[in-house]
Amino acid sequence: MTHGPIRLTSAAHARLRPATEARITGGFWAARRHTNATVSIPQGPRKLESAGNLGNLRAAAGAADTDFTGDFPFQDSDVHKWLEAASWQLADTPDAELAGEVDRLIALLAAAQEPDGYLQTHYQVKHPGRRWQDLRWGHELYCAGHLMQAAVAHHRATGRTALLEVALRFAAHIEETFGPGRAVDAVCGHPEIETALVELYRETGERRWLDLAAYFVDLRGHGSLEPGFERGGESVTGGAYWQDEVPVRAARTVTGHAVRQLYLLAGAADLATETGEGELREALERLWSAMVSGKTYLTGGVGARYEGEAFGDAYELPPDRAYAETCAAIASVQFGWRMALLTGESRYSDLIERTLYNGFLSGIGLDGERWLYVNPLQVREGYEFRPGDQSARRTPWFRCACCPPNVMRLLASLPHYVASGDDTGLQVHQYACGRYAAGGGAVTVAGDYPWDGRIEITVDEAPAGPWTLALRIPPWAATAGLDGGTVERPADGWLRLRRVWSPGERVELRLPLDVRVTGADPRVDAVRGTVALERGPLVYCLEQTDLPPGVSLDALALDPERVPVAEHRPGLLGGVTVLRARGRVRAAGGGAGWPYGAGAGEDAVDGPAGDPVELTAVPYHAWANRADGAMRVWLPRAGGGAG
Repeated sequence: MTHGPIRLTSAAHARLRPATEARITGGFWAARRHTNATVSIPQGPRKLESAGNLGNLRAAAGAADTDFTGDFPFQDSDVHKWLEAASWQLADTPDAELAGEVDRLIALLAAAQEPDGYLQTHYQVKHPGRRWQDLRWGHELYCAGHLMQAAVAHHRATGRTALLEVALRFAAHIEETFGPGRAVDAVCGHPEIETALVELYRETGERRWLDLAAYFVDLRGHGSLEPGFERGGESVTGGAYWQDEVPVRAARTVTGHAVRQLYLLAGAADLATETGEGELREALERLWSAMVSGKTYLTGGVGARYEGEAFGDAYELPPDRAYAETCAAIASVQFGWRMALLTGESRYSDLIERTLYNGFLSGIGLDGERWLYVNPLQVREGYEFRPGDQSARRTPWFRCACCPPNVMRLLASLPHYVASGDDTGLQVHQYACGRYAAGGGAVTVAGDYPWDGRIEITVDEAPAGPWTLALRIPPWAATAGLDGGTVERPADGWLRLRRVWSPGERVELRLPLDVRVTGADPRVDAVRGTVALERGPLVYCLEQTDLPPGVSLDALALDPERVPVAEHRPGLLGGVTVLRARGRVRAAGGGAGWPYGAGAGEDAVDGPAGDPVELTAVPYHAWANRADGAMRVWLPRAGGGAG
């Protein structure tokens, strides 16, 4: 793959630039991408057909006399995201059958498009004459943004312009419709078009699309949308839900619907990168820091509330009520990667790694065809099954199917989130096995990370003079092994190796994969007094299915006297490293039938109730792949005041 989702202009104000060649060829992520390529993406058209998305396009094109199918106005966006995923997959591995499906869907979109460029089947088929009248919920600009991103991906992957022409016609229609003194002077309830317009500018070189993106970013937060709503039993006041209460540059923290917020910030980061505006960059750094310091789960997931799929208050991070939508994890990765390129700082890639291996990857089953929309960090014994999209059980598809094609497009484009370059050399952000070219050189990364901390980097190409190979050292690694020696983690997280390189030279990096027993800031009340198990970039969890018969996960406490031990099990969950630990059964507190009382908040483990239990913790991303049942990340400690 020579170009990915971000292709900066020559005038961009970025410290780093995406790799010019990126290919994942083996290891952990190659296996997951293979499943994506052979199972998830191929099933997309069938799912879109059965859900009615493609029938809606035929109805809009006049090829079928049917009503609009689906509960949401944004059904078209699932088609667009699948097209983007398929295009990135074609860029990675040519496939005639997949290319034929892509061409078929592009022809459907072109046939459905109105002569003036408008394309949104919900309003073409179900509500003709009501274009642009419900900006809060209509998602017209949101769908347009996903269409533009698909068109850019297809153009970069194939060099063909059929889908790009559809997107440009719709973009021109939007330009004619929106702006001061025009028919509509307001933003969309769901940001997405902002980042898409910037990429359209990068692809075409037409400044008009950058200016239109700036218009939408600048107008956000000035109350162009009617504040508050009552919908589906929810009642929300103010404009924070769709980030229309405070302008981006003045915002102090992330608020409202998590995916909306992070798509907006990704677009603003694109804008700041191309314009060099310092005030906007400062706001983005501030908002990212506010998200990380008090509104992000250990898994990298974001969005604490089911109500509004929203961020909560600072430190409001309940594990059992975590919403942590899969799309929000994807949006976090997209925002973070743009900030990594803009600033050159490793902290953004630190969070990307955590999110990719945990809060994102949990969203797709190991089989590539069962999904999680929400990603809680605890499921209680006797969990009351919630039918529909918001279930803690893996589901073949969703009524609101935004997550599956979103996962597909991130996995298909993942090679371009691994490395970058600048005038000094090449930076390795993620240790995914493959070949990457940037900064005037090229490297091959090999190893069995995240199961094994030994990573080998071979310099394949380098200029004649001094050249820098920069390796990101995660914050959980105070030291790292380098070519048989030991180095301390640099303060900025970048281990820079600058010298004159010869092709074929190798560097061996060893990241320490000791088991970590992690606590939370005491302000995270929901998990105060509990701990979590981590190893390398992976967060671990306990599942009921791994416990002896008759032992309840909810009654267990982790024995702090037994240090957990890592053990690789090739035959479990596709091959994972588990953590073996010891737990003890907690005595029930309070009186009979009453959970409160003196000492009820303590973990009594004396006597028969304290009998030891051998525990097996599995990577969080692999949970819910064997059996439905209880699960938890945060574990009470035996003998402590855990809740």
